[in-house]
Formats: sequence, structure tokens, C-alpha cells
Amino acid sequence: MHHIGYSNDEQRLAEQIRRGDNAAMRVFCSLYVSHLKAICTRYVTDSEDASDVLQETLISIVTHISDFHYLGQGSLKAWATRIAVNESLNYIRRNRRQELTLQEQYIDDIAEEEEDPPIEDIPPEVIQQMVRQLPTGYRTVFNLYVFEDKSHQEIAQLLGTSVKTSISQLHKAKNLLAQMIQTYHDNKRNAR
Repeated sequence: MHHIGYSNDEQRLAEQIRRGDNAAMRVFCSLYVSHLKAICTRYVTDSEDASDVLQETLISIVTHISDFHYLGQGSLKAWATRIAVNESLNYIRRNRRQELTLQEQYIDDIAEEEEDPPIEDIPPEVIQQMVRQLPTGYRTVFNLYVFEDKSHQEIAQLLGTSVKTSISQLHKAKNLLAQMIQTYHDNKRNAR
């Protein structure tokens, strides 16, 4: 599909969507929907639920496109990504509150972090699957910290928890991932 006048100009694309141009929304979807779906599935592991979150994301984008301010190439994608993250967090808050229960733990109880295990020889899709296997609370904090570059203070505000809880959940997520990576390496070694 050739996108004359849209693909290189996010500002024009956003303006056309703002005016209700359905062709512009189709172009937007062809450019960004796979990226947005990847964001949603990073937080929401059930594929049907992730599709619902993606749908809510697209509705929110159309509804709030007048709030978008063009800041240069890539700003429309970044703005849409923030909406996908927020819709994913809203879904988790509404439907998975019990899974998001984050237990307080004192920072003193957290052991010194070990070096990150080697992941160079692990395909990215395997790493993504490992992250998706984390419990909801761990996965949510991990994604916000690693992929969205949020501070523990920001994560605590977003999730309604404490900074200590965010730090604890990230630590636990990294430990679980390290165990999964070790198992992956052991299985690969044993398969030889």
C-alpha cells in the first residue's frame, strides 16, 4: 500500500485524522498498528484481551487526536505508544487488580544484584516470551522501567504503590528472568 503524502509527514497525517479522514486512519493503522499491538501484548498476555486493549488504544487515539502536538518526526508514534501503555495499564487496573497486588518489601531485604546473564544468543522473540511469562505485577514494573524508561517514582505514581515496591518488583522480575535465561542456556547445552 502506497501512502502518498502521509507516511513521511506525521503532522499532516494527524491533521487528516483530526478532520475525520478514514483513509488517513487506515494509513495510520498500516504504519503503527503492529507496533501498538506489540506494546499491548507486552503488558497484557492474553491475546483476546490484548486485542481489546489495542481497540481501546485506537479509539483513544481518534478521540484524543486533537491533544496531539507535533514535535518532529516520530512524535506521532511516541504519542500513540504512550496511549497504548496507558490503555494497557488501565486494563490491568480494571481487570487484573488481584494480579497487580504488589507486596511491600524493604529495600534492605533485596540482595545485591548480580551481573545480567548473557542474552546475545537468545532470539528476541524468546526473550519477549520470557517477559510475558512474568507475573503481572513483575511484568508491569519491568516493562515500565526497561521499555518505557520510567523511574521508580513514576512507576509508583502510575501504579499507586510505593517506590520501595517498584524497586522490589523490578528486582524480583530480573531474578525470575535470570532463572529463565539460565534454564534456556542449560536446555540448549543439554540438547547438544
